[in-house]
Amino acid sequence: MIDPHCHSSSIMVERPAAVAFELMSDGLKQGQWAWGSLNRIEVEPGLFCGTSTFSGKQTFVRLNVDRARFQVDYEVGAAKEAMQFRNMSRVIPGELLRMGPDKCVVTLLTWRLETQTDAEWIQFGTIHEAEMFLIKGILERA
Repeated sequence: MIDPHCHSSSIMVERPAAVAFELMSDGLKQGQWAWGSLNRIEVEPGLFCGTSTFSGKQTFVRLNVDRARFQVDYEVGAAKEAMQFRNMSRVIPGELLRMGPDKCVVTLLTWRLETQTDAEWIQFGTIHEAEMFLIKGILERA
């Protein structure tokens, strides 16, 4: 079934979950792989801004980090006042998946807004799938 409401992308990474989670939960480091908000700066504590590779416009991001669950909820918007929950990442330790302690699975989830066109929705999913390979590369070459 193709899920019309939520897109998920996952990749196995040959690094411990704690290492992967540091990349996923760091607002500045996320600017290395998030094409919708590259080259991040911290505009105020916990609020980041980067530039979209696609539109060239600014994208604001706030991370809500749950270290105990290796989960991050991302609020995103074109302006600080327009931010809303849009994406989530979760790192699953390799031990839970019988892969061993030196591997993990990184997952990105995004939910479709009623206002998104089919083309915009396809673009979001395609971007997240490509970002998985960037995340893997950053982590495994470190």
